[in-house]
Amino acid sequence: MGKSRARRFRRAPFSPAGPEQLRDPEGGLEEEPAAELLEKLQHPSAEVREYACASISKLLQQKHVILAFLQRDVVRCLGPLLMDHSLAVREAAAGALRNLSACGGFEVCDDMVTKDIMTPLVALLKECSTGLEANQLSSKKRREMDKNYMEDIANEAINLLWNVCECNNTAVSIFNKEGCLEAVLHYMKKFSTNVDLAISVANCLQAVTEDNPDLLSSFNASAQHVLETVMMCPESTMKHILLRTLIAGTIWNIKDTIPPGSLGSMVNAILKIFSESLAIDAGETIIRMSEAEKNRVKLAAEAETEENMSDVIENCVLSEDDDMEEIPKGKVRRENDISDLLPADKWELKEVTALLMAQQTALEIIVNMCCSEDTCYLESFEICSLQYLFDIKLQFQSSPQTHQKKKKALLLNLSFSPPQILEKTAFPNSVALDICMHNPSWKPLIKKLNAVQCRALTCLHSILSVSDVDCLGGASALQSLAQHLSLLVFSTTELPKDTEFLEAISSALRALLQTMASKNISQCMTPEQLLALCEAGIHSSNASVRVNVVSILGISGSVLAKGQDTAETLKMIGKFLLEVAMKESSLVVAGEALDALFDVFADGEEAEKAAVQIKLLPALKEFQPVFKMRMRKEGKGQYSTDQLCVLDNVKMNLRRFIAYQETLGKTPT
Repeated sequence: MGKSRARRFRRAPFSPAGPEQLRDPEGGLEEEPAAELLEKLQHPSAEVREYACASISKLLQQKHVILAFLQRDVVRCLGPLLMDHSLAVREAAAGALRNLSACGGFEVCDDMVTKDIMTPLVALLKECSTGLEANQLSSKKRREMDKNYMEDIANEAINLLWNVCECNNTAVSIFNKEGCLEAVLHYMKKFSTNVDLAISVANCLQAVTEDNPDLLSSFNASAQHVLETVMMCPESTMKHILLRTLIAGTIWNIKDTIPPGSLGSMVNAILKIFSESLAIDAGETIIRMSEAEKNRVKLAAEAETEENMSDVIENCVLSEDDDMEEIPKGKVRRENDISDLLPADKWELKEVTALLMAQQTALEIIVNMCCSEDTCYLESFEICSLQYLFDIKLQFQSSPQTHQKKKKALLLNLSFSPPQILEKTAFPNSVALDICMHNPSWKPLIKKLNAVQCRALTCLHSILSVSDVDCLGGASALQSLAQHLSLLVFSTTELPKDTEFLEAISSALRALLQTMASKNISQCMTPEQLLALCEAGIHSSNASVRVNVVSILGISGSVLAKGQDTAETLKMIGKFLLEVAMKESSLVVAGEALDALFDVFADGEEAEKAAVQIKLLPALKEFQPVFKMRMRKEGKGQYSTDQLCVLDNVKMNLRRFIAYQETLGKTPT
């Protein structure tokens, strides 16, 4: 029902919020000890309470201080302030709790729910929802000010709700039970005037609707209409593209509520939104937005210079009257207001960030669509002509499973032009990277660019896993794809070391080589390149990378075993896999290495020759009791049930493979 900690793709990391720099009401920068700040939360002055909340919010962005606040029960100290009579205190308290949940992670979010943060949070969300429509103040200007306050408070509260529901099943249950969906959707209706609030709501909705069947009954026609209205909004800003992408993900999560006759058009609409996002070149957007930012800053500086000159002239005239005191233009503000200390509105940077998040989200959802075990939506998919579907049915009517696979691949391929995902797998634009490297504010975009590339590679892996060769463009297209992926790995003198990239590229290569091997399509990577990749990957701290490279070597080795004069290469592969099987700390990786050995040396004269020369049979006979003992000692408690089932099969196959090798009569003396 809630969010499990092992998912196909986790939602994007939370973003802490709050001013970069805070000032004590009495002046001067201050970072007071946790105890003193928490004590100030009880101060009779709303201004002091606001300052204390804001100071705590800033400190909580530093992970090493979180424990000190938790030990002093910061959750129960801040929680009641969510319903403080001062709107400013409410917003600051919600921001502090948001940062605590974002920077503290799963364990802290669990602790927050245990300490009943959901009670005041739900009350705040419902009150803000009601307050958005309240019309009790006589002054229009005052009404607008309070409305914005309510929306700002709601934005912080929604982000806090998103964070805790992302991490904690109990929070999701409370969301369901308390009917929070109605209030949350009420905020979504503000998307035309407050897209930032709508994006926060969309993030929260995507989190709470994932694997949450208990919530589906709440999505009545009215709720679905709200989502559809947002998804069809015509605005073309990057923030609106992100908003539509997130809503598309939410609709995918609640697809079981869609009438069967509308499933096909729903999937088509979702993929159209993803296509819109992925069609944009992020590198070119960074270049264009960076130039726009420079021009804006330049114009602002020129305008400020002119304004200062005007002030100087005006002050010279007014200085004749010594008793007159003039407040400089543009400097009037409420005393001790901290709003002007928030970061400047860098809309260009925010637009690029929104685009990259939209692309990452789209790719993640496509991966989850490929992994979905529920294929009923495919039966209603009507994008293709009846004749084309008829041809597919004729071709695959003997295999319903392959038919479903073909339809799923067709769904994706007809909605995405091939370059859209492939282009995202390439390394980011070098000019855009240079811009980000030399601008501290833009530097975090590098990580987001790399994340999009890794998600695209994982997306490619998923599409390869569910697609037939014909849907992928045939043998020549697969060979071109292999060359493209090879360039990503071997384009520099040093092989990539980034763990996330290695996992993504090795997964894509594994799926591609498996598909090519199954259709006897010649592979483009040389044995030397494969061994170099495996040498780099096997030292990765990520077990998935190690499993992938071992599997890649097994696939390639099994293809080489069918050729001529490949014994020497097979010897190198065999020695590598034997060493991994015997020395690998992870039983899962060791088991994969054994499986790869079985595939490589299963058949063929070259394989038999190589097996004798590397003394494969005696090595495996010696290792067999060691592997059995490791499974008895390490198996229980360290590995999942599925992993143990696979390892049991490996153990059985090891016994059979040894018996098979003995029948060949090739045992060396």
